[in-house]
Amino acid sequence: MRILHVLDHSIPLHSGYTFRTAAILREQRKLGWDTHHVTGVKHTAPGPLVEEVDGLVFHRTPWSPGMLERVPVLRERAQMRALELRLLEVARELKPDVLHAHSPVLNAFPALLVGRALDIPVVYEIRAFWEDAAVDHGTTTEGSLRYRATRAMETRAVHTVDAVTTICEGLRGDLLARGVPQSKITVIPNAVDVENFAFGVPGDDALRASLGLTGKRVLGFLGSFYAYEGLDLLLRALPSILQQAPDVAVLLTGGGPQEENLKKQAQELGLQDHVIFTGRVPHAEVQRYYSLVDVLVYPRHSMRLTDLVTPLKPLEAMAQGLLLVASDVGGHRELIRDGETGVLFRAGDADDLARSVLRLLGMTDRWPELRAAGRRFVETERTWAASVARYRDVYGSLIGAAAA
Repeated sequence: MRILHVLDHSIPLHSGYTFRTAAILREQRKLGWDTHHVTGVKHTAPGPLVEEVDGLVFHRTPWSPGMLERVPVLRERAQMRALELRLLEVARELKPDVLHAHSPVLNAFPALLVGRALDIPVVYEIRAFWEDAAVDHGTTTEGSLRYRATRAMETRAVHTVDAVTTICEGLRGDLLARGVPQSKITVIPNAVDVENFAFGVPGDDALRASLGLTGKRVLGFLGSFYAYEGLDLLLRALPSILQQAPDVAVLLTGGGPQEENLKKQAQELGLQDHVIFTGRVPHAEVQRYYSLVDVLVYPRHSMRLTDLVTPLKPLEAMAQGLLLVASDVGGHRELIRDGETGVLFRAGDADDLARSVLRLLGMTDRWPELRAAGRRFVETERTWAASVARYRDVYGSLIGAAAA
């Protein structure tokens, strides 16, 4: 079986999107499936038109926009047209059994046009709704004309493709509310390669000392600093935490749009001696920083994006046997069982965040139990082997179970 994946961007760029993609592709290949990969114009890493990265070959889409193609709406139309032409070229050469388009919806319509032209079934995988991501990025507001137009595009795409997959139940429920038949939707949940995460790794004392964290209890966040992650709430809660636990420090590893705002907030709150910003670190070094953290904090704000979409980071944390405190947004509630695999607090409530952190820090006798339960949850329910196996029925329904 040959599958041609249509992607927004891919490795060597690093993001949750590219890591999920790479995990899916590797697991599909373990199943003996022949995967090929086309990226759209938003893949900005320099490289050749056909590029091999970590054993995976990607066909890139060339993009040289003119002046008019930089105008909103015209820009997106031109981007979809460029991807359509590149995808048509690759599909004619490879003759795939399935076109598998991944979010955003700008990838779905080129796949549909090529699928119709070449009589190839199309699967559309939704990792988040484009309109909700745009709200967080500040490029639109919920209910605006652009928001409604984008939502209409998404709805049209899911009704038109042959099959739909999502990463979680929240997205599935939203699609059902739009009238998409239940039989058309399959959840392929986020997961981790458990073997890539060692359980209970001792802290890196040299790194701890270099960051000034020796003798500190560390609250941590590792990832991209987007507004929806709620790191501003963690900083607002920190003064209350320090009143009862003055040995606490916050380690923020990563970067992103909110980095400067968070540094400014830490200064304004007088927390500069208690908050360490490491900047982005090489992916191979991330484990060293994880090893310094006593409690990982995921204080996501409540909005459609966070209520509908499950993140990957809490699964990575549980795989390593790390303790979690997270807001009770819908995406977290799908992953974290309060009091069993982590602790949930009321989203947007800095006081409840502080209370939850202090409660967890004070129940050290239960830490081994919580760590073991988190690891067990990942091992039994959230491995990539288990998740990717679900594609067999999706593809089989389109090309025949025997071929799949």
